[in-house]
Amino acid sequence: MRILVTGGAGYIGSHTCLELLNDGYEVVVIDNLSNSSIEAIKRVEKLTGKNIKFYENDILDTEALLKIFDIENIDAVIHFAGLKAVGESCMMPLQYFKVNVTGTINLLEVMEKYKVKNLVFSSSATVYGDPATVPIKEDFPLSATNPYGRTKLMIEDILRDLYRADKGWNIAILRYFNPIGAHESGEIGEDPNGIPNNLVPYIAKVAMGELKEINVFGDNYDTADGTGIRDFIHVVDLAIGHIKAIERLMKNSGLVTYNLGTGRGYSVLEIIQNYEKACNKKLPYVVVDRRPGDIAVSYADSSKAYEELGWKAVRGIDEMCRDSYNWQYKNPKGYSE
Repeated sequence: MRILVTGGAGYIGSHTCLELLNDGYEVVVIDNLSNSSIEAIKRVEKLTGKNIKFYENDILDTEALLKIFDIENIDAVIHFAGLKAVGESCMMPLQYFKVNVTGTINLLEVMEKYKVKNLVFSSSATVYGDPATVPIKEDFPLSATNPYGRTKLMIEDILRDLYRADKGWNIAILRYFNPIGAHESGEIGEDPNGIPNNLVPYIAKVAMGELKEINVFGDNYDTADGTGIRDFIHVVDLAIGHIKAIERLMKNSGLVTYNLGTGRGYSVLEIIQNYEKACNKKLPYVVVDRRPGDIAVSYADSSKAYEELGWKAVRGIDEMCRDSYNWQYKNPKGYSE
């Protein structure tokens, strides 16, 4: 079976490619390398001893997509490609709508043309907005508190409408919570451009001495220590969730939606404390203003994924922080080395 992975050179994409190859799938990747590295693909090939067919193209380039579908015999698509920073989306919303929404429509039109109707979509817990209660279930009301979240919600709506119009599609919408960690080998991990937007890559840079201190965005939330609480999930557990979703699609699942999280929330200060154990040093931090669009508490009820996919997150916070630090320690400059 041949899977097209859009954004396959990125953080979650590269780990998913590795798990796909280990599971016997053939993998084709399209990635414009705007926030990723071809080195990730090379390392996945090295770790698995298998090849990936790679195309350096953008999903906004319809001609490039047509060429790939014309050449490759694609059976299903896992769609990661897109912009993903909450704060950045508030500053440049038009770019987020263009890349995320228009890019997805381009992809869906080409898939429809070639009668490839099996899709796993990389969504996000941001589609729940500011939930009234936790843990969050898939049937909770949907909303968004920032442009990034709105792009995910709009794409979900597009997919639901597409399925209502044509029941020949099999679509799995996977709502991620907060992926962290890295492959246990330390060969692939998260390598954002510039100063990281996400908490753990930022902590890693402080642990390596590249950044002076961790910015804690707000300590006046209604939580035990005043800092925001999130459901952090090991990226390898998340990648395996995509394999389970592909298996479900092959049984003509129709449209299905799953949370992928651990079901446990950790505060920002708890993450810092666990990372200190992983790197065996104290990490300085400073409290700054809240970021626009951030909410106080978010963690998942992932029981539906366990019941229907047989999937469950098995790696704990110690492994997440250990593997993150191992990646950063072995690759202090990320893939650029």
